[in-house]
Amino acid sequence: MSPPRRVSSIADRYDRSLQLARSRKLPPDCPRPKPTSFWPPENVALLERYRDWLLQGGASELVTENYSVPMAGHVLGLNLKPHDLLDLERDLDCALHYIKAKKLSAAWTNNCRNALVKFRMFLRLERGLGEENAKANIDISDRTAGLPSWLVKYLQGYLTVQRCNWRPARVKENTQRFWSNHLRVWRFLCERGSVSQFRDVKRQIFMDYVNHRLEAGYAVSGINNDIRTFRSFLRHLQDQGIEVPQSLLRIPDLKAPDPLPKFLTDEQVKQLRDDFEMRVFNAGKFSHRRDRLLDRAAFYLLWQGGMRLGEVEELRLEDLDLSGRRLTIRNSKGLKDRVVFLTEAAVLAITEYLTVRGEGYGDHVFLYRNRPVKRSLIHSRIKSAGERVGVKLYPHRLRHTCATQLLNAGCRVTSIQRFLGHKRLNTTMSYARAHDQTVADDYYTAMATIEERLDFLGDQRDESTLPLNGDERARILAFVDNLTKPDLGFIERVDVVTQIKRVLAGEEFNKVNVERLPREYFTRSQHEARSLSSI
Repeated sequence: MSPPRRVSSIADRYDRSLQLARSRKLPPDCPRPKPTSFWPPENVALLERYRDWLLQGGASELVTENYSVPMAGHVLGLNLKPHDLLDLERDLDCALHYIKAKKLSAAWTNNCRNALVKFRMFLRLERGLGEENAKANIDISDRTAGLPSWLVKYLQGYLTVQRCNWRPARVKENTQRFWSNHLRVWRFLCERGSVSQFRDVKRQIFMDYVNHRLEAGYAVSGINNDIRTFRSFLRHLQDQGIEVPQSLLRIPDLKAPDPLPKFLTDEQVKQLRDDFEMRVFNAGKFSHRRDRLLDRAAFYLLWQGGMRLGEVEELRLEDLDLSGRRLTIRNSKGLKDRVVFLTEAAVLAITEYLTVRGEGYGDHVFLYRNRPVKRSLIHSRIKSAGERVGVKLYPHRLRHTCATQLLNAGCRVTSIQRFLGHKRLNTTMSYARAHDQTVADDYYTAMATIEERLDFLGDQRDESTLPLNGDERARILAFVDNLTKPDLGFIERVDVVTQIKRVLAGEEFNKVNVERLPREYFTRSQHEARSLSSI
């Protein structure tokens, strides 16, 4: 499926938009863009390539025609020089100044600003500059106001050490989390615990912080994260030569619940898979098909590949080996690389997506409107798929499902550990606790045996309560006739009663030799006879 066809040339469209533009509020001395007839020929061709690049990347045709292409045209119309000589900052900003001078709405101006960002990306791609590095420097002057200078100094030093263990794509996000976690603890210690120098830090002050968080209703897992953050910073201070009391280093974690991983059943996975496949089959527009192929490929990597959401987001084209049915994850959690094997279904899903992927900003596998896809987009798409089939779903639950299914299919735990990239085997064993088919089979087999035994005992009990058969009835009647004889002695009567009891108990009939009965038998029989006579 190809992008929509153009009904007229991009140059004609831009020139007509200039004629219809609202310019009455423009100051007389404000520079105005020139029509395409004044442009260098290569700039017109550039605008054509830019429009195709946007549409092939899944951009909305409405946004492309109303914002993206006009803003690129304004840049080229205000700077009548070959595009490879454009300054990516100053020459692009003049187009924004032109829009602001027209005094349009704030929403329209903001959309135009975003369109310039996209055009700058395209120009960098044209020049082979690749993607810009994310800026990780964060101004924390406001957040650290009022804290001791020695504390801020050591925190900045500790941040430098921590950054060595972070993936480049996560530096900015992790930096923000670093300051949020540490300043939350130390702001309490300094403001409520009156800590102005390190020797003022006491164990009880920190425990007051823990109690404060508990009373505020925060989760135990979050409080334990604060405790570990505090301990790790103290160890850093210790490495810097500061004497740290051992009582602070031995603050224990709170006892937290040990929940089992949440996974999907085979039926739920089938419903999700069928939903993704059906949406691809029913896609009409090129942009819709592209997005749904992206969703399906990400689903297979999260489920059958057991990948983390961030690993899918950062996957690069050079890491794919589709002919070998595998891919390599670089700098994963703990800065470790690992290999993920792919099923035929996953390879097909990725291959079909790559045919409509288009060119983008950098070499990321997954692009959304020409930019590397964000985790939030994949997360929302996966969540929506769960809602469509009635399943509570999030990306990491698919990873749990992958591990559980591999375990139940007989895959060795150590292989699953390496496949998922777990550092500790205990992490992988949590899936065995969640749903170990071997344990389940053993349980059901044993319980079936127990039920058979109970049924056997039940059958015995039922047989004992059945009516007497003809032979047993005849025996009892004969015994009763003997009891009616007036010359029958006491011992003989006891013998007859004993035989009746044996017949009723289902025992084999044996005629008792009264002369050989022991003395204690007569004592017992006399008691039984007296009981019988009282009935």
